[in-house]
Amino acid sequence: MDTSRRQLERSPVSARFAVRLMPRGGMDRVDGVSDDGVLQARVSAPAVGGAANSALLRLLAEELDVSRTSVRLVAGATGRQKLIVVDGLSAQGVADRWPGIKV
Repeated sequence: MDTSRRQLERSPVSARFAVRLMPRGGMDRVDGVSDDGVLQARVSAPAVGGAANSALLRLLAEELDVSRTSVRLVAGATGRQKLIVVDGLSAQGVADRWPGIKV
C-alpha cells in the first residue's frame, strides 16, 4: 500500500474527556481537575434551553485555543456530568493543558 493511501485512511485526531459542570456558577471558568480526573467547570448561564452547555463549549474552545466547532458534547446534555470530544487536538494536548485529567 502506498503512503498517500495510508494517510487517507487515518482517522482524525480527537480527545475525549469528562467535565462536571456547575451552571449559574457566577462566571465562566475552569476550576481545575478533580482527584478522579474529571475537569471541573462553571458557567454563568442557567441550565435552561441548552444555554449552559453552549457556554461550556465556548469556554472549552477558548481554553484549548481551538475553534468552537471542534468541541462537541457527546453525552450528558441534561446532567452535570458531560462527555466532551475535541476534534483536531490529541489527548496529550488536553493533558498538557490540564494535568491530571483522564483523557
